Amino acid sequence: MSLFLHPLSPSFPVFFSRDLQFFKNSLFLTTTKRVPQASAVLLCVGSGEVMFPLRAAILAVLVSVALCQDDYDYRPPSMLGPSGPNCDPECDCPIHFPTAMYCDSRKLKFVPTVPTGIKYLYLQNNQIEEIKAGAFDNVTGGLRWLVLDNNQITNAKIQKGTIDKLTVLEKLFFSHNNLTEPVIPPSKSLDELKMMHNQISKFPAGLLSDKENLTSIHLQHNQLSTEAIGGAFKGLKSLVSLDVSHNKLKKLPAGVPSSLEILYADYNDIDGIGAGYLNKLTTLRYLRIAHNKLVDSGIPAGVFNVTSLVELDLSFNKLQSIPEINEQLQQLYLQANEINKFELTSFCKLVTTVNFSHLKHLRLDANQITYSSMPPEYSNCLRHASEIIFE
Repeated sequence: MSLFLHPLSPSFPVFFSRDLQFFKNSLFLTTTKRVPQASAVLLCVGSGEVMFPLRAAILAVLVSVALCQDDYDYRPPSMLGPSGPNCDPECDCPIHFPTAMYCDSRKLKFVPTVPTGIKYLYLQNNQIEEIKAGAFDNVTGGLRWLVLDNNQITNAKIQKGTIDKLTVLEKLFFSHNNLTEPVIPPSKSLDELKMMHNQISKFPAGLLSDKENLTSIHLQHNQLSTEAIGGAFKGLKSLVSLDVSHNKLKKLPAGVPSSLEILYADYNDIDGIGAGYLNKLTTLRYLRIAHNKLVDSGIPAGVFNVTSLVELDLSFNKLQSIPEINEQLQQLYLQANEINKFELTSFCKLVTTVNFSHLKHLRLDANQITYSSMPPEYSNCLRHASEIIFE
């Protein structure tokens, strides 16, 4: 049995993911926020299984993490006093929070008329199929947040004179609907766009070209191909986080801005990385390409040897060797590949008192190597590693 520190990562054991989702569903939580580096928990492992008495404690920690992950600052209207006189009868506009309109979980079929003064509109968890013209006429220059998650909206049922008139919108949450292409407001203030769990298969170039303040885009769980997003992200100057996981990409997205710090592309069909791709992303810190089709021939020499990366997840691919990384990398996930050799030069080209790897966590389990595969001098190169997992 061994004791090790395991980060809350997308690649932690399957039962954590299932148990956490069970608790989320039980508590009626929905969250898609992924943090680059969450708090860590201690696991006691023996023969590949977590000791049962510790499991409940771990799940308690995970549940507390889930409870802290909000997609938006939602306040139950019951806590904010009675509704104002101008509010639609199907909704609540608390007098103590007069800029918010709560229409969530009301079995609504369409968007009600929004009164003047509303900046935050919550419409999630309904049965909305249509957004009729005029719904936002009173707030075209005032609405900041629009939450439409968990409805049944299609592109064809979004009439002109609705979202296309929202000139100051900052956040648009449109996940778990039936969109086939993105719906983008004209607002140049837009800073967060979430359209996960739709059927989006095309993303016309230029839709985001004037969104200079857009920092976060979430497009996971759609039908996007590499060609479909070829020009989708050009022109963005402030983008920090991009998630295109669970799509149909064969390559990492092209044209992403140099401001990007987080790129998630898990669960696609990516089989290679373009030479020099990461050299253009000088601030990229977190890169996840797990559950793809990466092979050695698709990894150009030194492609991951960039100083900005802190975390690199290449787990669940078809790699046979450890790719060359930069000495500044701290987290490397390579589990469930076909790696059959351990070459120290992948981590350190030169080992001196000042030249060595800063890697802290390395996962190599479910490969074709063991602890005995490491050369004796590995401890000089990997002197900062607090965990190296082989099984």
